[in-house]
Amino acid sequence: MMTPAKNRGAGKVAPYLYLLPCLLVFAIFVFWPFIKTVVYSFTITDTRGTPLEFVGLENYIRQFKSSQFRNSLKLTFLFAPMVGIPTFIIGFFLAALASERMRGSRIYEVMYSLPMAVASAPASVIWFMLLSSGRNGIVNWILNSEIRWLLDSKYALIAVAIVTVWLNVGANFIFLLTGFRNVPTDLIESARIDGAGYFTRLFRIMTPVASPQIFFVVFLNIVTSFQSFAQIRLLTPNGGPSYSTNVLIYSIYQSAIRDSRYETAFAQSVVLFLIILVITLIQFKTEDKVVHYQ
Repeated sequence: MMTPAKNRGAGKVAPYLYLLPCLLVFAIFVFWPFIKTVVYSFTITDTRGTPLEFVGLENYIRQFKSSQFRNSLKLTFLFAPMVGIPTFIIGFFLAALASERMRGSRIYEVMYSLPMAVASAPASVIWFMLLSSGRNGIVNWILNSEIRWLLDSKYALIAVAIVTVWLNVGANFIFLLTGFRNVPTDLIESARIDGAGYFTRLFRIMTPVASPQIFFVVFLNIVTSFQSFAQIRLLTPNGGPSYSTNVLIYSIYQSAIRDSRYETAFAQSVVLFLIILVITLIQFKTEDKVVHYQ
């Protein structure tokens, strides 16, 4: 029979045993590939990605001297707000409109959420037809224009951003709707009785209460915009006309898959990771000032 001391010891070990399968999966498929990526970014590799020679920071120095890499960085930082800001604004106001439960509300809740259920590949095919050049494209027919959305370097990044916004609005809507519906109804009713208008209630009461969900959605939009790949690959092959959609994540793909320059892809991957890490740390540093937990 186990003594109380042994029971306490077993109780401390048991949670880690339950977590062990999950930790093993993360170690094999997340942590180990990440460590290999960092280590291999300091080497020269062959066409199969096998390291041949340690070169220190040479890969990173070469990248930052490359005009194409600097262009990818610029496009990445341009693409992120082009996606993140409209996605949040549209999701925010759709969630605000749907926050009050009423008859038939489930119908438009499903409609607003539908883009989230569509994968990037079929969505890209749909939008390729919508954004076709000339009068054949539905968007040009509606606008009575002949814009070459996917073939003109002035519009290609905008077109991809539109598709990415459409894909991500559903997730924003669901999370923000959850936050708005967590606002106590008596608080809303008290404000209404006191004469507070709709926008006053929205921005002075509902938004602060839903700030944890808003914080998460902003973080989600930033990460999603930096990692958007499939729609760029399918809508604008080879990084678009004049590399106008060659954001960093697509540049990594081209370096590794098209050019078999794995050391370049490794170095670019680490740079992308550091960018997301810095942005994440800045966000969490501001959490206490902008997020209000109940």
